[in-house]
Amino acid sequence: MAEPMKAVRIHAYGGADTLTLEHIDVPLPAANEVLVRIKAASVNPVDWKVREGDLQDALKHHLPLTLGWDFAGEIAAVGSDVTDWQPGDAVYARPEITRDGTYAEYITVNASEIAAKPNTADWQTAAAIPLVTLTAWQSLFDIAKLEGGQSVLVHAGAGGVGAAAIQLAKNAGARVFTTCSSANLDYVKSLGADEIIDYTKTDFSDLRDIDVVLDTLGGEVLQNSWSVLKPGGMLVSIVDTPSEDIAETKRVKAAFWFVQPNSEQLAKIATLFDEGKLKVNIDSVFKLESIADAHARSESGRVRGKVVVEID
Repeated sequence: MAEPMKAVRIHAYGGADTLTLEHIDVPLPAANEVLVRIKAASVNPVDWKVREGDLQDALKHHLPLTLGWDFAGEIAAVGSDVTDWQPGDAVYARPEITRDGTYAEYITVNASEIAAKPNTADWQTAAAIPLVTLTAWQSLFDIAKLEGGQSVLVHAGAGGVGAAAIQLAKNAGARVFTTCSSANLDYVKSLGADEIIDYTKTDFSDLRDIDVVLDTLGGEVLQNSWSVLKPGGMLVSIVDTPSEDIAETKRVKAAFWFVQPNSEQLAKIATLFDEGKLKVNIDSVFKLESIADAHARSESGRVRGKVVVEID
């Protein structure tokens, strides 16, 4: 642990040129924490939104800041109060986002936030799972209370959250509608979507009597989603805060949701993956030294699945 570790940090908010590869001290785990040697991380839109400063009022980060909030790796050391984990354990997590993140060789994380890595997933695949799948799980089941036999419209089904949501909803017995471009029709079909709307040719707002809408895009897409819901239906957005007034007028419910760490849900997700009921597509893989290129890929809006960062 005497050697410094590589980490990508920002010292100011802005463009990709703020991402700086540095050598900093390996952090020491507190009593309730573990130190993880990160094998792989992934890039999510929240990473570059934080980088640009869009979320500084909400998250209250302190600069300099290490970005990235998905990882898979091996425990290197445990705090004095940790009894459930030991060095060498393979784990994965979406750690607390207000702390330094995963664009680094090591991270300290609360032991309550990690789960055993899926046995059948390699490091890169495991690192691509936590944030998007927890987002989909919590939005669909904790917030929208989606049940078997109901219908759900998942926007941007080829994206990370969308792909996870399609599969989780199908596993729960829901009827899944999703939007995507022409290039991704076969991909979202392979995930189990029942009805696919090519947004380049068809207006999804012609749908009616949908129980749940998962909005992953915000803006005009959110506004056009109200009309597809049945009375008593639920709109969950992970991008914008839906209008309570519009929800009341439409006689529906609506909520904004920001994903939270949850080790119990990650354990269930790992089981689904190992049982072949959940898969993740790796769009592209970048080295830590090329993190600016990884951000550019994520920001392109053309990602199918997840952008992964290979660290070890």
